Amino acid sequence: MKPSWNKATRMLCVRLDSLGDVLMCTPALRALRESLPGRTITLLTSPGAAAVQPYIPEVDDVIAYGAPWTKASGPHAPNVDLAFAAELGARGFDGAIIFTSYSQSPLPAALLCYLANIPLRVAHCHENPYHLLTHWLADPEPDQVIRHEVRRQLDLAAHIGCQPSSTRMSFAVRPTDLDVVRGRLSRLGIGEPQPWIALHPGASAASRRYPPSHWMEVIRQLDARLGCPMVLTGSADEQTLIDQIHEGCGVPVRSLAGQLGLGELGAVLQLATVVVSNNTGPAHIAAAVGTPLVSLYAMTNPQHTPWHVRNRLLYHDVPCRFCMKSICPQGHNECLEKIAPERVVDAVYELLQK
Repeated sequence: MKPSWNKATRMLCVRLDSLGDVLMCTPALRALRESLPGRTITLLTSPGAAAVQPYIPEVDDVIAYGAPWTKASGPHAPNVDLAFAAELGARGFDGAIIFTSYSQSPLPAALLCYLANIPLRVAHCHENPYHLLTHWLADPEPDQVIRHEVRRQLDLAAHIGCQPSSTRMSFAVRPTDLDVVRGRLSRLGIGEPQPWIALHPGASAASRRYPPSHWMEVIRQLDARLGCPMVLTGSADEQTLIDQIHEGCGVPVRSLAGQLGLGELGAVLQLATVVVSNNTGPAHIAAAVGTPLVSLYAMTNPQHTPWHVRNRLLYHDVPCRFCMKSICPQGHNECLEKIAPERVVDAVYELLQK
């Protein structure tokens, strides 16, 4: 490790985004933890992603913060942010690593850590941060290269001399959640070692949702071709979408939508034989637990493809690719709309055969 970081035992790791973004940081978090015996890792993340902490063994503590410069948070009075900086300062962190995607500036978080008097601060940055960062890695993305999000964060950790024993993502499913989910599956008529398929039609961004009518057709064709059980998953907020697909497909698909906590969802995705999902948090959980994955991949961004798992990546290439938008600016969503259901069924079949 570089000399200035080899005594940083209380690390603050900043990723103020969603669950999937945090999971893609976990190999870098492992690198930081393993590089110094006794080092503790505190994750500063969004309120929505904070629930993942019990399932990431590399993280000792989590702080939830609705930063005003992030998409999911609203504005608040500056004195709130100043008070939060003072709270961070009182915790005595001696190093901060700020994880971002290439479309985000690290400087607001860097200023927060500067005000918290954290002596070591590192991030990727396009412009010279001067004293806001003590160490910075000039950001080559997207002009020179575009890396997978996991690789980007690993490169940042490597910049301060940290390498992990494994580059797999982390999501540690608890035995109690596995027991609960096995019971629920049994009541649905699904028992081990029977093959079955988990289907996740939701996504936080509308631009990353495969159309409900296509999901219905996929389910009908999977039932006709494979005849194995299928289980729909989704949050309580996605219940209307899941009910629409469940009721409209016309075949006996099961549903656990709105019934699962995060740990139980992880257990479902681990126990499934194959997962079919949009590009969203559960797809990254499936990759982390090693379940083969069919990824219905909107071309909104290039760096969130399945990581280190057997997969089939399905998309329709479009001239407006990599728009980084949550709602399709063209109004057609053709990068998903034009993925024929037959391609999805073929991809599931291929993964099941292996």
